[in-house]
Amino acid sequence: MKEALFYSKILLFGEYGIIQDSMGLSIPYKAFRGELKFSSENFEAKEKSQKALNEYATHLQNLVNEPDFHAKIDVEAFKKDIEKGMYFDSTIPQGFGVGSSGAIVAAIYDKYAIDKFGQSEEEIGKNEIVELKEIFGKMESFFHGKSSGIDPLICYLKLPILIKGKGDLGTVGIPASNDSSAEEGAIFLLNSGTPGETQPMVNIFMEKMKQEGFRNMIKSQFKKYNDECINAFLKGDTKPLFKNLKNLSGLILDNFKPMIPKAFHKIWKQGLESNAYYLKLCGSGGGGFVLGFTQDLEKAKSLLKNHELEVIYKF
Repeated sequence: MKEALFYSKILLFGEYGIIQDSMGLSIPYKAFRGELKFSSENFEAKEKSQKALNEYATHLQNLVNEPDFHAKIDVEAFKKDIEKGMYFDSTIPQGFGVGSSGAIVAAIYDKYAIDKFGQSEEEIGKNEIVELKEIFGKMESFFHGKSSGIDPLICYLKLPILIKGKGDLGTVGIPASNDSSAEEGAIFLLNSGTPGETQPMVNIFMEKMKQEGFRNMIKSQFKKYNDECINAFLKGDTKPLFKNLKNLSGLILDNFKPMIPKAFHKIWKQGLESNAYYLKLCGSGGGGFVLGFTQDLEKAKSLLKNHELEVIYKF
């Protein structure tokens, strides 16, 4: 079997906003990865994975018979491979907002889809990307109740994706990370130490959307700051990026407290008051990772010395 690696993803911008048609920007993150593997040995991780894969095979069996599902998946071959000892070997932490289920879906589609879409920019156009997103949304719904399909799409294509609206998305180039030894600005991950669950957080958000004040905040302020951050980041223009990041971070602290791990409330505020860094949600929140942005990495490291900080991009 040809081994195919699928990386995790990070939604840099757009958490919750993409539900309401604001922009989103998601990138592959190669520090975590997963692949379908065969093993004749039995061990706990394999048995746990196989149990989940068997349950997922039942979901797929039902899905392929639905008239509005536009993909052919060889579910029988999938089931037979599980019986032969196949499992999903993954270093992607579950419930941390970095696409653990997205990687599984991408790997299964890659191996078992008949007449599958290509993975390179040359092989797949904008319309195909939108169609693939819809397919992946239905495939990933098993894990989250409802899925946009964005996470598996990133994991499958292994390219940054710019979401301009529900039906308007495509691959995009991002400024190269400055990997010189001089540490200046950076994007980093902070580990809350506990996983979060997507569906309860989305439920809280949808309840909040019933309030007129919250709805207006999302449609005006949140969308404005989020979209401006994306535009500035893609242009490599750090001044407007950090100006809008501060506004976005403050807005999230004021309006998304249930989604922010309690241990992070204080350091979130510290970043805003010191201007040393700004934090935002990484995915739906509730646990997992939190994203940080700084123009002075050494200062941010000093203030966050009690927290596990992982740099993912340098300005």
